[in-house]
Amino acid sequence: MALVLLTGLALIRNGSGEFDVGPPQPASAAAADRAPARSNAPAPLAFSPADRVRIKAIRVDAPVVAVGLDAEGWVDAPPPDDPNLAGWFTGAVSPGEKGTAVVVGHVDNQRGPAVFYGLGSLKKGNRVEVLRKDRRTAVFEIYGIEVFEKNNFPGGRVYASGATPELRVITCGGGFSKRDGYDGNVVVFARLVEVR
Repeated sequence: MALVLLTGLALIRNGSGEFDVGPPQPASAAAADRAPARSNAPAPLAFSPADRVRIKAIRVDAPVVAVGLDAEGWVDAPPPDDPNLAGWFTGAVSPGEKGTAVVVGHVDNQRGPAVFYGLGSLKKGNRVEVLRKDRRTAVFEIYGIEVFEKNNFPGGRVYASGATPELRVITCGGGFSKRDGYDGNVVVFARLVEVR
């Protein structure tokens, strides 16, 4: 699955990047720590598709659509026409289940910033809420934000599934060229801390 997801980063690789000020990039101090999960973490949830994602710190409140693989075997992207749309990769667990769930979205499109434009400005301790179709909300606390080069993406590290529910939120980042698009991906690492 890590190889499929690694390959799938192409879904968010071609943002327009044509704006005077690029998207914020994570500070080096935001790198993911290796701290153990909290002892008081909630129990994993049963399967339920994602419905919305909310990240108050960067004013994200977006519907989530299921995305799978496209005809070439890449993770499909949410449609770029709607800048406020995220995608939950159905080839991984649902948010809140045991393992690592993956939510992706565009950083920008031809008209301007998109749903995850501000992702790189998040800090450790910020929260990501995923509202699920079962009407439960899985609340994840961020423990790291990093930019990885697409040519050297650490898929095993990013997508590793452990015994606790985790979440990765991914968009484009790093440098930009008109020919190749963004050369990296911003990855948010978060773990489940609350269920409402």
